[in-house]
Amino acid sequence: MSPVRFALDPRAVELLREARDWRLISLLFERPRDEWWAEVAKLSLGCVDVELLRAAELASSATEGDYLEWLGPAGIVSPREAGYRKTTDPARLLAEVHAYYAAFAYQPRAEDPPDHVAVEAGFLGWLCLKEAYARADENSESASVTRDAKRDFIALHLACVAHGVARRFEATEGCHLAHAARALVARAGPLCKALEGDWVPNGLAADGCSLTCGTGDSADAELGDEIPPEFLAGLPDSELQ
Repeated sequence: MSPVRFALDPRAVELLREARDWRLISLLFERPRDEWWAEVAKLSLGCVDVELLRAAELASSATEGDYLEWLGPAGIVSPREAGYRKTTDPARLLAEVHAYYAAFAYQPRAEDPPDHVAVEAGFLGWLCLKEAYARADENSESASVTRDAKRDFIALHLACVAHGVARRFEATEGCHLAHAARALVARAGPLCKALEGDWVPNGLAADGCSLTCGTGDSADAELGDEIPPEFLAGLPDSELQ
C-alpha cells in the first residue's frame, strides 16, 4: 500500500515549525535523563527563536540535580499550573485539563502531572500537529476546532503557569530554564484576569467571611473537597501553605 502524500500549504508548514518549538519548550522543562540532551540538540536545529536557541545551548551542560533544585518537589519554582491558581478548585482544574487532553487523544508518556508546564506545552505542540494534518487533509472544520482549542487552552491554562514561571526566572541568567521560560511566556500572550474561582483551601473559609477579611473562627471553618494525592505530587511545600 503506497503512503498517503499531502501538499502542505504555507500555514501548515508554519504549524509544523510551531509544533517543533512547543515540543522543544516541553522537553526543556522535563527532567534531564537518558537521551534528553541529544533530543534537545536535534530539536533546536532550524529553530530561529533566540531564547530557545540559548536555552538549548545551556541545556547541553544541564544536570538532573540542577533541574530538581529549580523545579523538583522541593524546588524553588513550582512547575504546576495549580501553584499559580490560588482560588481555583484543584479537582476542577485537573478535570478541565484532562478533558482537553482526552478530547484530542493526547496521551503524554511523561512522569510529570497533567498540569505540569512541560505536559501543557507538549499539548500545544500536539494541537499544532493536528491542525497541520487537518489543513493538509482539507478538513477545515477540524482545523478550526483545533485552532480554537489551542487558543482557549493557552488563555485558560498555559498562560497562567507560563507567567508564573517566567516571573520567578525573571532575574536569572545562565540557566536553560530561564530562557525556556521567556520563550514560553512570549507564546502565551497576556494573562487572563478572570481565571480564579471561588474555591477556598481547607480551613480558610468561614460563614459570611471572605479570604481577605481575616476574621473567621477556625472551629467553624468549612471543609472543602479533599485534594487528590496525584495533585499534590510535585508541589513545593511553600505552595501548599
